[in-house]
Amino acid sequence: MADSMNGLIRKTFSVPPLGCNCSILGDPVTKQAIVVDPGGAPERILQEVQALGLTVVSILHTHAHFDHFLASGEMKKATGATLCLHADDRELWEMLEVQCRLFGVPYVPVPLPEYWLQDEEKIVLGGIEGQALHTPGHTPGSMSFHFAQAQLVLAGDTLFRGGIGRTDLWGGDFDAIEQSIRERLYTLHETTCVITGHGPETSIGMERESNAFVRG
Repeated sequence: MADSMNGLIRKTFSVPPLGCNCSILGDPVTKQAIVVDPGGAPERILQEVQALGLTVVSILHTHAHFDHFLASGEMKKATGATLCLHADDRELWEMLEVQCRLFGVPYVPVPLPEYWLQDEEKIVLGGIEGQALHTPGHTPGSMSFHFAQAQLVLAGDTLFRGGIGRTDLWGGDFDAIEQSIRERLYTLHETTCVITGHGPETSIGMERESNAFVRG
């Protein structure tokens, strides 16, 4: 069942191959939707969109690891939505086939993004407004998507419940991820719900108090 958070329709569920959390965000008035991190199972994602009665206009990626955009090509074909990513992850995106081979996952071609996200740019979804935050560290172009009115942030693999994203993969940087968490995420309101890239949700307040890797 989808949640309704201060006027924002939201459905989050994990998708294969690595249990990435995919989110559908919708405006209840215009029925426009954003899909964040379609990591796999495009048929499932499209079924969820249809069940919610929404039309996908944009596909946002928190970063360019294969398990967060493996279904993006099929989603693009089915919806015509715009693929969006931060330009600092372009090289990773172009390495999709290499990433899949290293993890033993079947390669599914995905076109290049059509829109390069900028730090602090507005995300407009009908009458709902959010903001894209550049939060590098897990990857150079990692992004978080903050919807202040809904008290929601989609943090990708930057911040987890009680943990942080790996920094030992391509382009990882512990100092950068620590700075991103302290300066971009921990500065959000403590009641903000955090949708993580994998695993359970958390809150900014909980992570500030108890995260073992980056304390507030």
